[in-house]
Amino acid sequence: MSLETAQRYAWNLACTLKVIIILIETDDGYNAMPSDDYDGDADHVVREYDVFST
Repeated sequence: MSLETAQRYAWNLACTLKVIIILIETDDGYNAMPSDDYDGDADHVVREYDVFST
């Protein structure tokens, strides 16, 4: 998935699910997932979406 699409998807997930979502870079592009589910390399994290942070 492209970066722009992944950013929109990640923000939508964070707002809908009310959980912290991270955007990661993969070999096939970008992906969004809940931060609790990610156990990979922290260097692959592009951005964190937290709807509760100010």
